[in-house]
Amino acid sequence: MDMIITAESLAHKPARDVRALIREGKWTGPTSGLSLGHAQANMIVLPKDWAYDFLLFAVRNNRACPILDVTEAGSPEPRQIAPGADVRTDLPKYRIWKNGELTAEPTDIVSEWRDDLAAFMIGCSFSFESALLDAGIPVRHIEENVNVPMYLTNIQCIPAGRFSGNMVMSMRPIPHRQVPAAVTCTARFPSVHGSPMHIGDPSAIGISDIGRPDFGDAVTINRGETPVFWACGVTPQAAVMNSKPPFAITHAPGHMFIADRRDSDYAVF
Repeated sequence: MDMIITAESLAHKPARDVRALIREGKWTGPTSGLSLGHAQANMIVLPKDWAYDFLLFAVRNNRACPILDVTEAGSPEPRQIAPGADVRTDLPKYRIWKNGELTAEPTDIVSEWRDDLAAFMIGCSFSFESALLDAGIPVRHIEENVNVPMYLTNIQCIPAGRFSGNMVMSMRPIPHRQVPAAVTCTARFPSVHGSPMHIGDPSAIGISDIGRPDFGDAVTINRGETPVFWACGVTPQAAVMNSKPPFAITHAPGHMFIADRRDSDYAVF
């Protein structure tokens, strides 16, 4: 009988082993809480002739789009963060975009890969969740075994070339007394979004209903908790929807690439 694979059973597995399960189709769910201690990455894949515009967009909006690695055109190997890995198979779920429209959500992109494609691996806030947990700060979407809630805000990104759009932010409810500690914990990781972008009133950043995230799943916000918002690596998908490149591939929100690099590699103090 095959063992039932759960997020809890993968929490302390090495990144390489979890990627192997993903490649075999044995895990297709969100990756929050998997391979704790390993950095995770968002991804956007673009044709080479759009890649410079996105690179400039990422540099100008590095809180939302901190770049951890970029593959050579035509190569699916993210050599800086996971040598030998394959971005075509090693994420649980992908999104295919054509002219800004979502057309498919496959579990691999081997048939979509082309020689002119480059993959940008972008820092993910899942990477600082180990620090939150180590500090005794709850991470609600892990507790409830759902995807992190993410919201399209009214905060405009700085345009670059053909790319423009608004920032996406992820939200975690934090007990009031622990908000300063959550800020301090996450500020240590600027390469994976760093400190919060907003604390408190969701309407101030254009969120009309916190119970209805634009991406991911709603989570419980208990009495005595404050919604805290971090810049999110789904921002490139909002830019794709707004800017409409002829072809793009992204990760499905919450379904990340798990790197060999450790969270601690990106801590600055």
